[in-house]
Amino acid sequence: MEHLNDDQNITYEIKRTKKYVLKFLLSIGLLFISLICYGIYWAFFDMNRLPTGELIEQSNSPNGKYTINAYVSSGGATTDFAVRAELIANKSAKKKKNIYWNYREESAYIVWIDDDNVKINGHVLRLPNEKFDFRRE
Repeated sequence: MEHLNDDQNITYEIKRTKKYVLKFLLSIGLLFISLICYGIYWAFFDMNRLPTGELIEQSNSPNGKYTINAYVSSGGATTDFAVRAELIANKSAKKKKNIYWNYREESAYIVWIDDDNVKINGHVLRLPNEKFDFRRE
């Protein structure tokens, strides 16, 4: 750097500063977009934010490992009924997990296929990881 004259040093410093400012602004923009995307997911698609509803059905797996509680909820005058089902792992300390959410249903028909597969209103789920959410279909 010492072999450059003052004009070249100033030009180099300006370019370097512009590069840092651009990287900073892009980082802030990316963070802002990420927060907006997460907010949209949280507000509209997070199954943990579903309405509680009224318990209409409870069913245990054949081996007693799981319990499924099904609830019906009403959004009031503007929306139809919906069914939500939550999975409880009976032999672990894990919390309840929503596994089913379907709109325009008022009842839950739960049939265990085997110890780890269940059919809820015609939708087959492999437990404990699969979920059905009508908003993602």
